Amino acid sequence: MKQKNANPQTLFDKIWQRHIVKAAEGLPDLLYIDTHYIHEVTTPQAFAALRQRGLPVRRPDRTVATADHNVPTLNQHLPIQDALSKHQVDTLIQNCADFGIELYGLGHPNQGIVHVIGPELGITQPGKTIVCGDSHTSTHGAFGTIAFGIGTSEVAQVLATQCLLQYKPKQMRIQIDGTLGKGVLAKDIILYIIAQISASGATGYFVEYAGTTIEALSMEARMTICNMSIEMGARGGMIAPDQTTFDYLQGRPHAPQGKDWERALADWKTLPTDEGASYDQVLHFRAEDIAPMITYGTNPGMGIGIGQRIPTLAEVPPKEQASFEQSLAYMGLQAGSSLLGQKVDYVFVGSCTNARIEDLRLVAEFVKGKRKAPDVEVWIIPGSQQVARQAKAEQLDVIFREAGFELREPGCSACLGMNEDKVPAGKYCVSTSNRNFEGRQGPGARTLLASPLTAAAAAISGHIEDVREYVG
Repeated sequence: MKQKNANPQTLFDKIWQRHIVKAAEGLPDLLYIDTHYIHEVTTPQAFAALRQRGLPVRRPDRTVATADHNVPTLNQHLPIQDALSKHQVDTLIQNCADFGIELYGLGHPNQGIVHVIGPELGITQPGKTIVCGDSHTSTHGAFGTIAFGIGTSEVAQVLATQCLLQYKPKQMRIQIDGTLGKGVLAKDIILYIIAQISASGATGYFVEYAGTTIEALSMEARMTICNMSIEMGARGGMIAPDQTTFDYLQGRPHAPQGKDWERALADWKTLPTDEGASYDQVLHFRAEDIAPMITYGTNPGMGIGIGQRIPTLAEVPPKEQASFEQSLAYMGLQAGSSLLGQKVDYVFVGSCTNARIEDLRLVAEFVKGKRKAPDVEVWIIPGSQQVARQAKAEQLDVIFREAGFELREPGCSACLGMNEDKVPAGKYCVSTSNRNFEGRQGPGARTLLASPLTAAAAAISGHIEDVREYVG
């Protein structure tokens, strides 16, 4: 008979407690950080701070670097043409060389988006504390980690000490049970949750996702869920490790091997939340209520089921009406109208939310034997060199080419337009990325967030469609 724990703890409590170096009442805890991911955008000032104080990197072996935000997605074998991007990437190369940090830079077989390569290399493991100067570090929570984004001054703090001062956040449990309908993916789940609770609905919380719907998801789908936790204001998101997690990690280059694997596995199985543990807030959702989702506004909380209409002004809370009207004006859309049939100009499948091999397979399966609409430009951007190799090994590149899609090289690309991949002003882009802020994909670009399947359907027809009409 299973005995109840006299002091039940959540998954978050267990990991947080294990990593406290020093605690004092009324002050932030000093946490040990297991893994620090870095890239070219948020590190130059941090390394400069170390140089000014004559400090080394405390644990270069716990620091993992890649180039992703600024890298071009065409002709990566040539020198970077954009002067600022070249400077950022060259600075990262020099800093990694000076401080003894392994860099997965351009040309390296492991280069890619930082939140894609960490899991696929097996560096991200249950029970860890993980930080990066990037808000979507929450992605790694899918493995049962405390993972969150930090600012540049905190990047310097971790580089110098491998520790970080943090106040413990409140905890929220989001329970989702039931079976997803046809054409409904992980991206639809998280867009639905954010639409229900708003883009600030989880501010101040660290979220644990649980329930039968979550348990049935693949690791890649779980990463999509946790990735967008930050889009509802949460500090991070996490999912308890289980057999799906262990199967994903086993055999990966940095995962424990042999007896170390058995020891790690025994430890990881102790991490899930104890029965009776309490949260500051618990929310429940039903999988059957979730439809394929799409956003109409300029934050990820402005989302609707694909068959629903955009709210009218009277349906929006008074305090949000001004921003609602401003967002529709930017997007060129009308309150109370449907997005079905809305013409699109660009389709972007990529980013740390949806650029994994599972995402590319879904798109390829849908578009096989079809041809894109003639006036739509389609960019497929793998999340890593490993994803790109796998796509070619499975001949997904042939399917994309025959469909008229452009399969480019790995990077963050048009998620945030820090390289040449920008959507022109006034053009509509169905994007699998995580943010639809004004100008996010380029000045004046109009972004509609959706799942890879909904994006694939838009690429073929040239307008917004309900993908459920085409999938079994």
